[in-house]
Amino acid sequence: MKEIILDTETTGLSIKDGHRIVEIGCIELENLIPTKNKFHCYLNPERKVSEKALAVHGYNDDFLSKQRKFNEIGEEFLQFIKDKKLIIHNAEFDLAHLNNELKLFGKKEIQNEIVDTLLLARDKFPGAPVSLDALCKRFRIDNSKRTQHTALIDCDLLTKVYINLIDQKEPTLNFQNTTQEKKYIDNSNVEYFKKIITPSSEEIKNHKVYLKQHLKKNYF
Repeated sequence: MKEIILDTETTGLSIKDGHRIVEIGCIELENLIPTKNKFHCYLNPERKVSEKALAVHGYNDDFLSKQRKFNEIGEEFLQFIKDKKLIIHNAEFDLAHLNNELKLFGKKEIQNEIVDTLLLARDKFPGAPVSLDALCKRFRIDNSKRTQHTALIDCDLLTKVYINLIDQKEPTLNFQNTTQEKKYIDNSNVEYFKKIITPSSEEIKNHKVYLKQHLKKNYF
């Protein structure tokens, strides 16, 4: 199963105030493991960046004015996310801006399946801080490179947060559906095997006898 971790940076908060996207970052996952496929671009928003947004991501007007416009990368972006589940932190914000860009580009809104990690975190840790930084701290994920918000760095951190949120500490690939052996690939892409051994009825019986005797000795 392929999923896309997605993040954007913008000129400001609200599309109602005419704010636009200045950066898109995407990391593809296959069975929760990042592939080599990424999508990243800076964009010319054709307007000024607000002071608050500049303080967040640091992309100034001069730098952005030299970048491509959304209508130049729109088709490539749509092809990259096609038929894949999107994993976004505070999806409402990013989707509003992306759909606005698509509307200006003459395209339909995004119809992909969406997982909002902000909602996952609120459900899992009610009342606790659920910002990306707070979740990195909770899961002991190193976010020292996040001196400013940048789409790819945030995607990389969100990948780790997402895996922790859904309690998948051991992502798997190339699963072989046999009764004796399951094949895994760990985060360093080194294959290893876990053998599944089913105890016999005699072994289960002997184990129960051992536990009974052992527990009795310890109790008295």
